[in-house]
Amino acid sequence: MSVQKRNFMIMWFSVFLVSGTMTMIMPFLSLYISTMGDFSDAYIQKWSGLVFGATFVSAFLMSPIWGRIADKYGYKPILIINGFGIAISVFLMGFVQSVEAFFVLRLFMGVVTGFIPTSLAFISSQTPKKVAGKTMGTLQMGSVSGTLFGPIIGGFLADTFGFQYTFIITSSAVSIAALLVIFGVHEIRREKKKGDHEYSRKTVISGIFHHRLILNVLMITSLIQIGLFSIQPLLSLYVSHLTNSSEVALLAGVTFSATGVGSLLFARTWGKLGDTHGYEKILSALLIMALIFIVPQAWVTDLWQLIILRFLFGIASGGLIPITTALIRREAPIEVQGELMGYNTSFRFLGNIIGPMFGGFISGYIGISSVFYVTGSLFLVGFLIIYYARKKPVQDFEDVLLEEELHAKQTN
Repeated sequence: MSVQKRNFMIMWFSVFLVSGTMTMIMPFLSLYISTMGDFSDAYIQKWSGLVFGATFVSAFLMSPIWGRIADKYGYKPILIINGFGIAISVFLMGFVQSVEAFFVLRLFMGVVTGFIPTSLAFISSQTPKKVAGKTMGTLQMGSVSGTLFGPIIGGFLADTFGFQYTFIITSSAVSIAALLVIFGVHEIRREKKKGDHEYSRKTVISGIFHHRLILNVLMITSLIQIGLFSIQPLLSLYVSHLTNSSEVALLAGVTFSATGVGSLLFARTWGKLGDTHGYEKILSALLIMALIFIVPQAWVTDLWQLIILRFLFGIASGGLIPITTALIRREAPIEVQGELMGYNTSFRFLGNIIGPMFGGFISGYIGISSVFYVTGSLFLVGFLIIYYARKKPVQDFEDVLLEEELHAKQTN
């Protein structure tokens, strides 16, 4: 077995463990907070939102930094630091006595939540550009699988062993992922060549703003995540309007999982099609498909209709992240690939932060059904952005970086 193939298999399983861990405690966040004192429902709901969002906020800030460090010192050390950082923070969550301490640990967890984006950048750096879509799609299957089964496993563990032991078990799973990286992954470091550049962070950021395609892909990444997350907090309430069953939580879980199943089944396929037919073309098609499958969710009258549409929406949305990642891989010079992947992840986390607030605001003023219309319009905007970018002349990102570097020297 080649080193690259072994690395990929280990990272696939590690990403599965870590992504599962990140979602494992979601089902009982509010319940865990309620055990820390005699709090009102309003207090618990407020802090549940703050604790949930804290990780995304710090991760949004830290992702490019981890990417830049990985470009300089290698991906494996960052994977190990992040893996054990997540494990320690989750372990300590099982012993907190106050909501404030829980919030701080969730913030710290966001600081070290660079494991999955660093994994993407690491595997991408070893992957030929011509098969980047297929490879990223396959790796995405590991992330989706973890996200799909994490909440189910977490809920089962909490019911069976209690909250504290669930955190300990979860921490152990992430530690296993970090140990697999230590003993199983062999990073082939690229030797620096004489003509290689070390671009400053200012140059990279300026380059992003002057490279139409990369800037547009980052904007689309945020729009995608806003679209994906805008309805999630409202889904159980929407399901309750469509059924008279007493098992609303279970049916909401099934509806939520339908999207994940669709993504899991087709993520690799979309990546392969992107490799063959062009990433921009497939991304455009997926954004239109996402629009077509999300808007009718506002019109459903029975739960089975919503489940089918969520599954079809998952088929379309499952290819969006692998395709945008492959686009970044294609455009980014190897010297700044990790940093660009980090910015791509930051834009995803930005969407994760905005999405739930955006959906709550829209549903509060216009109704839940309207969220599907507005979300659909976001995918349409994404399609128009990539359509516009495809009409413009092609830019080489390395040329843009060199121009920005020269401009900076002339102005200093």
